[in-house]
Amino acid sequence: MVPVIALVGRPNVGKSTLFNRLTKSRDAIVAEYAGLTRDRQYGEAKWQGRTYIVIDTGGISGDEEGIDAKMAEQSLQAIEEADAVLFMVDARAGMTAADQMIGEHLRKRNKRCFLVANKVDSVDPDIARAEFSPLGLGDALPIAAAHGRGISHMLEEALGIFPKDNAEDAEGVDAAELIDGEEVVAEGQEPKRIPGPSEKDGIKIAIIGRPNVGKSTLVNRMLGEERVIVYDQAGTTRDSIYIPFERDDEKYTLIDTAGVRRRGKIFEAVEKFSVVKTLQAIQDANVVIFVMDAREGVVEHDLNLLGFVLETGRALVIALNKWDGMEPGERDYVKTELERRLFFVDFADIHFISAKHGTGVGHLYKSVQAAFKSAITRWPTSRLTQILEDAVREHAPPMVASRRIKLRYAHLGGANPPLIVIHGNQVDSIPKSYTRYLENTYRRVLKLVGTPIRIEYKGGENPYEGKKNTLTDRQVNKKRRLMSHHKKAEKKRRDKR
Repeated sequence: MVPVIALVGRPNVGKSTLFNRLTKSRDAIVAEYAGLTRDRQYGEAKWQGRTYIVIDTGGISGDEEGIDAKMAEQSLQAIEEADAVLFMVDARAGMTAADQMIGEHLRKRNKRCFLVANKVDSVDPDIARAEFSPLGLGDALPIAAAHGRGISHMLEEALGIFPKDNAEDAEGVDAAELIDGEEVVAEGQEPKRIPGPSEKDGIKIAIIGRPNVGKSTLVNRMLGEERVIVYDQAGTTRDSIYIPFERDDEKYTLIDTAGVRRRGKIFEAVEKFSVVKTLQAIQDANVVIFVMDAREGVVEHDLNLLGFVLETGRALVIALNKWDGMEPGERDYVKTELERRLFFVDFADIHFISAKHGTGVGHLYKSVQAAFKSAITRWPTSRLTQILEDAVREHAPPMVASRRIKLRYAHLGGANPPLIVIHGNQVDSIPKSYTRYLENTYRRVLKLVGTPIRIEYKGGENPYEGKKNTLTDRQVNKKRRLMSHHKKAEKKRRDKR
């Protein structure tokens, strides 16, 4: 069984920095800003043949109110889930009342706990050990997470009792080991980043939308537990949280993302990082569930976000949240606006849901599976070519310079989104309206739902273009005689007139 290691401590002691170093990633946002991490963040890491799970948590101060109390609950939940806890303290700041409170809680829980004194790069490690000895958790392990000092010794203490992976699982895992901040690479192998969620995690679903439309509430409802923080405040979620789970023997990975506001409304550097994480999550996902607030209707920024989803080519499902409690007249107006303003994503299923009460949430899975299947299905060249021929027979391409555009055959060029490559001549002159006609034809015949289609044209090359034959001396003399004969014949005809 894979051991789980939780990183806990008060705010701004370097938990996210250590999380990124252990997982060899940049999944957790790091800044000189207390309380930046809010939700539990899970990551996979490997060290000396041992695979383990790391949990990054928000800081615990002991006097939390409002959203900070929700953050503390997430941290306490991580402690309960963990096999071992790395209790991080700040060696520069010294011991605080919050450290004492957390230490007392860990002793009561009887957890396997290790005291880790971070930021010892400018502090004597012996002084740090002595200062935190009253916590009663043994000698502090001195590290500098930002520079990688002491990481190897800390992992040896924390993971020493856990068995190594099986021979098949452990093969190649030590291609790049982290020893005191430096990568030690096995001979003949290159260092590589430990990947995040992979295909084994099933369909990756990114939940996106503007702030405060109910994304985290929807995530918790789909999971059936309070997995991420929900609070009546815009911008509660800051990181993109990957959550693998199973439903009806199907594997999924939910990605809860931060809300994206208009560029002119973003002022904090932290929020800019959150937006980048959200856009990366969209590109990493297989299917995007776009959440909108039914009571606000379709706003301009919703259209901008949908445009980005289309550019990335991700399969799409639209969820109109907060549908409960609306009057029939309001609902009719919203449906009319959806039909009028979302015509460019008419291929996506629209669900009217209430994430808070669970109304309609279960139906999202059927649309997600249908969209994912449409995005990854492959078709033979003969099938795509036959559809193209039928479409051209029903509605031929326009004439260009008195010549008819000819489309010869089509084949599949990629999936997620489906890319159909069509070969022909004068393809640079095909109007966008005809491309849309072909897209709609393929979508109708192949019964595709929830995914955009991309069509790419390739024209035939003229093998003689740019080539010129070099005439021999004999051919040149013959050409001169013919031209001279032609001139004499023309002169005789003029003289007769």
